[in-house]
Amino acid sequence: MKNIRTDLAIEAREIFGKGEQRDIPGVRVDVERAEDITITRVNVEEEVGARIMGKAKGNYITLEVPGLRDNNKDLQEDVSVALSKEIVKLIRLNNKSVILVVGLGNWNITPDALGPRVVEHLLVTRHIKEYIPDQIEEGVRSVCAIAPGVLGITGIETSEIIRGIVDRIKPDLVIAIDALASRKLERVNTTIQIADTGINPGSGVGNNRKQLSKETLGVPVIAIGVPTVVDAATMANDTIDLVLDTMINETNKDSEFYKMLRDMNRDDKYKLIQEVLSPDFGNLMVTPKEVDRLIEDLSVVIADGLNVALHPGIDTKDLGRYIN
Repeated sequence: MKNIRTDLAIEAREIFGKGEQRDIPGVRVDVERAEDITITRVNVEEEVGARIMGKAKGNYITLEVPGLRDNNKDLQEDVSVALSKEIVKLIRLNNKSVILVVGLGNWNITPDALGPRVVEHLLVTRHIKEYIPDQIEEGVRSVCAIAPGVLGITGIETSEIIRGIVDRIKPDLVIAIDALASRKLERVNTTIQIADTGINPGSGVGNNRKQLSKETLGVPVIAIGVPTVVDAATMANDTIDLVLDTMINETNKDSEFYKMLRDMNRDDKYKLIQEVLSPDFGNLMVTPKEVDRLIEDLSVVIADGLNVALHPGIDTKDLGRYIN
């Protein structure tokens, strides 16, 4: 797995487990399939499973929705509702809780702008709860949000900014939203992952920064991410594997050529592809050409899901009253 770039727990499990055919010690998986949404819950319960998958112990919930690319507003609302239900299962809040939402990423680069775009659509209420509490309805919690930018813009590590804010306002929960990377193009911009293990800002574009987690911030951290890019070398490697599988199936199994194809080392092949791509393209990432619309749609879906999950007195039909 060390040469395959993915931030999705579901893909880490697939790589080791060869799809759904092999169980991983210390990892429990539950799959719920509906007509348009497949929800996979991966619970890494033991250290042995964490080491195998390269993921911290905790819960990873993945919503796979291929139809998200189709700009279907009804489906988007269904996804927001499903997302809110999964978030509620992971959080422990009361009516006096304060929540800080962090939109990670670079707002100048569309595939990395998911976090800041989500913040734009959030219902933020901390200032109202603090200064004019009589003007706010029951079931609306204290929520604040920030899009801190990236190190290259601010000159400050994102973790330092967030830690300073956490120390000042003392939230009960931090929710971080960021762009991720997938190893499969069909999951790009169609998959939402929720995790209660924290996040490394910039992981989706191969620029990992210091972790945001309960260990580093002192409060629980929920991470929400969408894969917006796929590593070009990984995509090329998978394409070659498909070609090889076809050639193997059509080759005489007693021939030397068949044995050569069968015995090719995947890691060596991946390294070769990287060496071919790197001189001309560097660390090339691929994203769909309609990424602008997809990021905007996804930011609304995630923001609506958060708004409903964090404010128990509001549902998706009420959001228009609070957000322009």
